[in-house]
Amino acid sequence: MGKQRVVVGEEDGNKMIGDHHWGRVVVPHVFRLVSLYLGQRDVCALLCVSASCHRQLAAHAPVCKVLDLQGRNNAGERLVAALSLLRYQNVEEINLEFAQGLQDEHLSAVKFESLQRLNLNACQKITDSGVKAVASANPNLKLFSIYWNLKVTDVAIESVVMSCKHLTALNVSGCKNITDASLQNIAKFSPSIKSLNLTRCVKLTDNGLLCLTDSCQSLDELYLYAIPGFTVRAFREFSHFRKLQLLDLCGAQNLTDEGLASIALCKALVSLNLTWCVQITDIGLKALAQHCSLLQLLSLHGILGVSDEGLKSLSECCRNSLVTIDVHGCVKIKHHSKSDLLQLFPNLSTFQVHS
Repeated sequence: MGKQRVVVGEEDGNKMIGDHHWGRVVVPHVFRLVSLYLGQRDVCALLCVSASCHRQLAAHAPVCKVLDLQGRNNAGERLVAALSLLRYQNVEEINLEFAQGLQDEHLSAVKFESLQRLNLNACQKITDSGVKAVASANPNLKLFSIYWNLKVTDVAIESVVMSCKHLTALNVSGCKNITDASLQNIAKFSPSIKSLNLTRCVKLTDNGLLCLTDSCQSLDELYLYAIPGFTVRAFREFSHFRKLQLLDLCGAQNLTDEGLASIALCKALVSLNLTWCVQITDIGLKALAQHCSLLQLLSLHGILGVSDEGLKSLSECCRNSLVTIDVHGCVKIKHHSKSDLLQLFPNLSTFQVHS
């Protein structure tokens, strides 16, 4: 019995070629594009849609460059299990923010040349030992964040800045045991750092801050929210931060007009938070008006010494750049309605920074 001969017409042949191209070229390309914009959990959900989806996504390396265990229970065990899989061998980011059940011993599984960003925010069982281990095992970290941790001390920060030579962003907000020794080590080992969050690190003093002004002149973001110990002695040296774009000084009760005049020499400033800087007056605002023409956000919330005159001087410099301003609680500013403020700054869209 002879074999049957199947004749494929030109139209059918083109369709087969088109289907082959669709499945082998178009679909993988679409998955690659889509996966770049999805969070880890969305990608995991997509993996479960079908065997084809799973195959396409699992074969695409960037899908497994992020491990997101934010807020998850049993995060320590999940972390160890996930990192034992081959798919995470090139992981670049691990997010453990508010993860439950994470302890120092679990961090021993985190050891990758590829890892660049590690978020341990609010992981309150992590101690200096865990930070030291993870810092030494991941020398290419660029971003390290561990806010709201009362067990971490200067020992941990020293290990991070000594081990991670490419560090550009460090967040130790709420780590209240951090002292000037950490700022000295940051200045010594990470002078090229660009973003530093020291919010509520209440043991810091002028001595530590002066180390930063001397050495870390590449900073473009500096958060000094709710740190009462800084004085004009340190603020006077802020003119060294020529690249600074964002400065948060909320609650800087010792900041005077003299200090603000030096800060005004940071001509690249785009965002400046002066909320509750109670010694500032119109004199300080006039200093800003002379130099800070790029300001987009300014909070004067709760400052009793600034008035309409100070705002008017600012409008001569920042009239077109300012899009956010907060003058709530500024009792000497009489013309504070939205329409009044828009007369001075026509591009305003936000009128409150603090609730």
